[in-house]
Amino acid sequence: MSNAIWMRWVGLGMALASTIALAQSDFPAKPIKFVVGYSVGGPTDVIARIVGIDLANTLGQPVLIDNKLGANGNIATEFAASAPADGYTILVNTLSLNVNAIMSQGRVKYDPVKDFAPITLAVALPQYLIVGYDSPYKTVADLIAKAKVAPESVSFGSAGAGGSAHLSAALLATRTQTKMLHVPFKGNAPAMTEVMAGRVDFMFYPMVGVSEHEAQKQIRILAATTLKRTGEAPNVPTMTEVGFPGFEEYVGPVGFVAPAGTPAVILEKLASSIRATLTKPTIEQKLKQLGSVVVASSPNEYKQWLKEDHARWAQLIKTADIKDQP
Repeated sequence: MSNAIWMRWVGLGMALASTIALAQSDFPAKPIKFVVGYSVGGPTDVIARIVGIDLANTLGQPVLIDNKLGANGNIATEFAASAPADGYTILVNTLSLNVNAIMSQGRVKYDPVKDFAPITLAVALPQYLIVGYDSPYKTVADLIAKAKVAPESVSFGSAGAGGSAHLSAALLATRTQTKMLHVPFKGNAPAMTEVMAGRVDFMFYPMVGVSEHEAQKQIRILAATTLKRTGEAPNVPTMTEVGFPGFEEYVGPVGFVAPAGTPAVILEKLASSIRATLTKPTIEQKLKQLGSVVVASSPNEYKQWLKEDHARWAQLIKTADIKDQP
């Protein structure tokens, strides 16, 4: 190759690199899409919208919410995994990112590690263990005592196989060496309705809005999966206090991940901007009112957390013999 041709190729390479660098430094130059695998008005959707509105002001571009429902978040996850790695399509992920890949290994069309670049763990969603207000079970110990007497004599509700309510109850059954009856519903709300009516004994429910139902004497809260008692329910013991430490590690995360291969400079800009949003007092207060605990981790911290979370769920799913169909 002649020097002239060589220099031309070098020049073209430098120009291309310069163009890419300029495009990345100008990011974002168009609207960003937050992909949510759950319905409008649910906890994940609400959190995405709170973050998105403030983030749009920071970045100077609209943040659009794209709700792609179905398969316990799997439709949204697979869509995001195959999106261009340019920072304009972001998955608002929950525990289903890891859990679906474990429970449906070989059937989902993504790898939670290889196909995504972590941005930040935004919030954790602890849960309350609730029963109907007129339930004969006044404590967690009452539930366990009944479950030990006869297998499947105690039932629990959930929003479906592999969701946080299902897995938390399975964890309780595993820890107590009991067999409880899983009753899945199409959402947490209908499951709670059956718990209120006494047709289902208990469930683990995200903290969002639970206190209102307690005040109306529709449910009673027996325990919280938080590390410490909450200011909203100071009289409710933690799972650790009632004899089951470690439940605070099995939380429902709401985080942000991008398709693998997204340039580091774009990931860092997204991470720093989202974390700045999460730590604003007004935003933090809104999220707290939803029962969320703000985490706002760095990309590396979230990467490590996801790795540990995968191991937690994999062990539980194996021990409890949880299948992807109820």
